[in-house]
Amino acid sequence: MTPLLEVRDLQVQIGTARGVVHAVDGVSFTLDEGQTMGLVGESGSGKTMTLRSILRLLPAGARITGGQVLYRGEDLTRMTERQLGGIRGRRISMIFQEPMSALNPVMRVGDQIAEGPVAHLGYSKSRARRYAIELLERVGIPDATRRARSYPHELSGGMRQRVMIAIAVSCNPDLILCDEPTTALDVTIQDQILELLRELCTSTGAGLVYVTHDLAVVAETCQALTVMYAGQIIESGPVDGLLREPRHPYTLGLLRSVPDIDERRELTAIPGRPPSLISRLPGCPFHPRCSLAGEECRSGDFPLRPVADGRFTACIHDDQCAALNTGVR
Repeated sequence: MTPLLEVRDLQVQIGTARGVVHAVDGVSFTLDEGQTMGLVGESGSGKTMTLRSILRLLPAGARITGGQVLYRGEDLTRMTERQLGGIRGRRISMIFQEPMSALNPVMRVGDQIAEGPVAHLGYSKSRARRYAIELLERVGIPDATRRARSYPHELSGGMRQRVMIAIAVSCNPDLILCDEPTTALDVTIQDQILELLRELCTSTGAGLVYVTHDLAVVAETCQALTVMYAGQIIESGPVDGLLREPRHPYTLGLLRSVPDIDERRELTAIPGRPPSLISRLPGCPFHPRCSLAGEECRSGDFPLRPVADGRFTACIHDDQCAALNTGVR
């Protein structure tokens, strides 16, 4: 079967005064219908740029320089803006990290939710307004009729994020892209938002790509996990197996830096700094920070390769990495 989404060797570059930043460097992954996938890594690893590239919502100066983004077999990178306009919001929707910058500050939230159904589903304005109120109720906003007439600044952060989710699901998309939508919310609201996303994906069969720094969120929300470093994917596979026994030292380092209230163990920081994406070193991008790195890691290419149970890693010392793991999850 044709995957819902297939990203093939995606390359994204950003022109800067210092040189060309290789923000996304050969990223490939697939997502099937109804599947949920987490995309994790530290700041600057290329997560958000990968996500935005799917719908070509790139910042100024950034451009796709190679690869393909296939939605049901059709290459989104080759579509015109008019063709993409029929996909954005209708087939693929996106939930942004900060709703105050994503929502229109001078437009009532009910009207913002109604825009998609009017444009893509042929709803009349009156029907779309009623539908917007139904969606606000569905995402758990009390007194939805009154709130639909509110402006974004009149709502709390949690309510604004729920409005973003209502907009994202208003046209029953096949795929939802989430760019750290719960980062700025307190733990209680975050849990409610994650539960809502899980319920929506289960009830509609939509696929989900969830960008986050938080491995606990991925463990609760996603079936698959993809780990990025320096613009590349360095490990991927089913969530449970990957978090239980990581096969890349970077993934192991991320897990060891997460506090665990059940175990009194010292947190271990990953040494060094992320590499420059302008002047890239040869070899494995993680080798300057890796305790397992040898001379063989300092040159050559390190593509993903299968290890076990649907798992892939870019590390040639994956067996040693597995031996270091003592159940860090």
